[in-house]
Amino acid sequence: MDTAMTSTATASPAVAQAAVAPATESKAIRASKEVIAQASQVAESYGLTLAAATRAFWTQMARTGIIPLSFEAERPNEESREAIRETQEIIRNGGPAYANLDEMYKDLGL
Repeated sequence: MDTAMTSTATASPAVAQAAVAPATESKAIRASKEVIAQASQVAESYGLTLAAATRAFWTQMARTGIIPLSFEAERPNEESREAIRETQEIIRNGGPAYANLDEMYKDLGL
């Protein structure tokens, strides 16, 4: 089930007195309750409301001309990176050869 969140950007009275406030517009963003709740927690961890985080996201898009998202897969942690390095080295240099499983178990200390 989708829910909607409305975000409205407005200038503070002090800013409005100093300069003419730019026109603002509201947009409804549809997302599941779960996604909104999780995104709200992330925004709050930065001291922002979800609306403020959304405005910051859109402002950065407008300022930079890009969508500030990363579509990369999660990066492996240090333990996984070490295992990958070890595997690559074994592939490059060849791993130990065993005549049978008992030999391999012995080498592994099992």
